[in-house]
Parts: sequence; structure tokens; C-alpha cells
Amino acid sequence: MSAGQFAFPISTSVISRRSILRTGLFTGAATICPSLLFGQAASRPDSLAQMRAPAAMTPITTTRLYDNLFLLQGEGGNMAAQIGPDGKVLIDSSYQPAVPKILDVLNNLSKDPNDALINTHWHIDHADGNEGMHHAGFSIFAHAKTRERLSTPQTIKLLNVSLPAYPAAAWPVITFDESLRAYHNGDILDLVHFAPAHTDTDIYIHFQKANVLHVGDAWFNGTYPFIDESSGGNIGGMIQATQKALELADSSTKIIPGHGPLGTKAELQQFHDMLSTVRDRVAAVKGTGASEQETVAKAPTAEFDPKWGKGFMSPGVFTGIVYRTV
Repeated sequence: MSAGQFAFPISTSVISRRSILRTGLFTGAATICPSLLFGQAASRPDSLAQMRAPAAMTPITTTRLYDNLFLLQGEGGNMAAQIGPDGKVLIDSSYQPAVPKILDVLNNLSKDPNDALINTHWHIDHADGNEGMHHAGFSIFAHAKTRERLSTPQTIKLLNVSLPAYPAAAWPVITFDESLRAYHNGDILDLVHFAPAHTDTDIYIHFQKANVLHVGDAWFNGTYPFIDESSGGNIGGMIQATQKALELADSSTKIIPGHGPLGTKAELQQFHDMLSTVRDRVAAVKGTGASEQETVAKAPTAEFDPKWGKGFMSPGVFTGIVYRTV
């Protein structure tokens, strides 16, 4: 089977859009490396190749989260893999050069057939491997806007990055607008769209029996988040998304962030509270008529910087994003 091979029955009552496409030849794609997000533009082919390169050398580590569910971590965003007789399910595909390494890991986990790849959103560190995974037998599932963005040229203004459209083989073949429920390898998977948060394409994947929740880049565990304004991202949506995830989780839920270590509900709560506090402070200063530069100078994130300010997002850049999207 092809697109329908996501072998659990698909609940048609929650699918608002489905499209099945023919594959095409790979013609090239662009990428973003999180470690290089700030400080240099990355739209030239040579720069893109340099950003992809570390993925070919970075090992993929695995952590068992449940009997048949694993966390996979490498150079790109955090992935997850479910194995079983219904076929393997993979969440996110990292960078193109990591595909052979990911496939080796999956083959070592089980000999089950490759089945479904789910994109948490369109960004390249989560979807650059789509074409390779498609050719390995995976059918790609995602929010409808993920297909739209992968199939058309995109610009991330903050990074001064222009990205060409991906070939058709990298596009999702099953899309939905709000939610999709599936039954696979003894578990119930809920795929649900967040309102625009990190981007306008974000979804979470909830493995009900395993009690594992993958929230994609709605959570950067341990750092200030990158919010992609060019893709509809905004601080209010990030706060709403994390609140939605908190309502789903309990104290035992294993929560997979887009970047950073596996987390808990208590840790996600800290992230949510930080976002809310910074948003409120920036909004208050902006409300007095202060400019973005003046607001950044007031250092509204200062108390959080020791904990959250050591990643690739500087406090000043993060404050600027909050100012522009509040």
C-alpha cells in the first residue's frame, strides 16, 4: 500500500483535506542549520551545502520511550519512531544527508516495513529528508500548509534566507487542516494543528497509550525559541500552543521538544511561564510608545537569560521577535 498504508484506519470525520500526488525527481533543496540561525545569511547553494554537511557526520542516538516508541536525535530537530507489524512511523526527517543514518537506525530497531512519515512543520531541519524517506517507502503526512510551503519558494526574513520549492517527492501526500486520528501498532495517534505559533504549519502528535507527546518547535527545551514571523509565527500563538500541550499532558507524560532534551510537563510549564511573562513585559513597554530598540534596551528577559539565553537565540533577538508579534 502507498498513502493508505498508514495502516491504522484514518478517521475521515476529522480529515478536512486529502491529496495524493505522484512523485518527482529530486532537483535540490535548501536548508537551515539551527547552530547557524543567527549571524549569517544562508541562501547561496554553497552555504546551504555547508549547513547540511554536519548531518552526514553526526550520529543518530536513540532513547526508548515506550515498548515500541523511540526518541531519535541527531543534527536536525528531534525525531520519534514507532515500530510494529503495522509498519514504522517516523516523526520528522532531519536533513537530507542524515537520511541513510536514520534508515540504518530504523532498520536496526526492527525489520517492519516503512510506513508513515509525519512532519511537525515545514522547516528544513525537520523536513529536508522528506524526499529520501519517500523513496525509502514512507508516505508523508502533515498539515495542509506544510505541503503548501514545501511546494513553493519560501523566505525567512529574519535570517535573510530564500529557499526554493522542494520536488514533489518531498511533499506530504496526506494533509489535514485541523486534526487526524489514527490507530497504529496498538496505539492511538492524534495529529492536531496548533494555531500559528512557531509557524502556521505546526502540529503535535500524541501517542495516547505510550503517553508521549511530540510538540515540534512549539517548544525549545532550554533556550529561547525561534519564532518564524515570515511563516505566520507569533508569541501569542507560542503561548497558546504550550498551554494546549500542558492540558494534554500529565506528570508522567514524556514530551519531545523540537530541540533540546526530552522534557516533562513541569519543564514545559516553566517555558510557558517564561514566554507569558516576557510577552506581558514587552507589551507593556510597547504600549507606552517605546520603539523596538528602546524595548530591547530595557532587557525584559534579564531574569530569564541565565537559564534560557545560552542557545542560538540571543535575548535581544528574541525580545525583538516578541515586540514585532505581540
